[in-house]
Amino acid sequence: MNNLNLNDRLVRYGELIPCKTAFIDTHTPGSNQKENFSIIGSGVSENPDQHVHINIPHGFNIGAAGQPPKCHNSLHSHRTAEVFFVLSGRWKFFWGRYGKAGDVILEKGDIFNIPTGIFRGFENIGKDYGMIMAILGGNDAGGGVIWAPEVLKEAENHGLILSEKGKIYDTKIGQQLPSNEKLMQPLTENELKKFPEYSSAEIVPNYVARYLDLYSLSQNNPATVIGENGKIFDKPGFEVEFITDQSLMNSKNMYVKDVVFMPVEGYWRLNSKNYNLILNPGDTFSLPKNNEYLLNPTKPGMATLYKVIPTDDKPGPTTRK
Repeated sequence: MNNLNLNDRLVRYGELIPCKTAFIDTHTPGSNQKENFSIIGSGVSENPDQHVHINIPHGFNIGAAGQPPKCHNSLHSHRTAEVFFVLSGRWKFFWGRYGKAGDVILEKGDIFNIPTGIFRGFENIGKDYGMIMAILGGNDAGGGVIWAPEVLKEAENHGLILSEKGKIYDTKIGQQLPSNEKLMQPLTENELKKFPEYSSAEIVPNYVARYLDLYSLSQNNPATVIGENGKIFDKPGFEVEFITDQSLMNSKNMYVKDVVFMPVEGYWRLNSKNYNLILNPGDTFSLPKNNEYLLNPTKPGMATLYKVIPTDDKPGPTTRK
């Protein structure tokens, strides 16, 4: 096993490096305690100093957000997929122009494929620090975040401004917008009218999958969670699969593209010609293409993980039936 290659592809939960100023709202009260992590790719971070753990293009980005109780992420939208699953804590996701169109509460292992083109935000409503893991469609994650106008205005009141190139500048420490860059302009009223207002009844049944339901569905084989034949129908440029201690084990698998393993619960042993390692909850491992592997829990008891598999579908707006 080549340790250098392993270090290029394995990110341990305990070794995640946070950025506390990744986005325009990170000085705004209520959002100023969040931590953001770029695990595979830089995602949509607006801070060029954000640490990126794995720079190998996968066709999607993997990130995470860690927040203490009552800390929230401001209303924003994306041009490509934004999928979250809860690693720890209790979270409220809300959406709509003012975050009032609908909401859902998610707990450990629950997964949410938030439709593109709607404003969304989320808050840790639990009693302890919580972590959610994110998958963003495309190598460029759609080219950046689209913020609700009031988010930009409130951020400016607290010293942060955003350039049209998606980079933040902190005026309270003397940073200024370069002469060759323009200020990010807020969306106009006509542009805002194009963002739909979906109810919880429209979103939850079609875009949320519950952890314990997935555990039941994967008793004999891994369950496809997001994909053309998934519990959640979409073709965002990747598929998400759910594997448990009850799924069919001791079978060898191999992919022609790099795949990513993200344990939620329990401990997993992955064996291949080039790798022999134990994966823990919160770890992220990118297995190179054309590597035949075996994956099994290390001991009896509940064990679960999500696997992200690239597809040939073009990243873009949410695909609906």
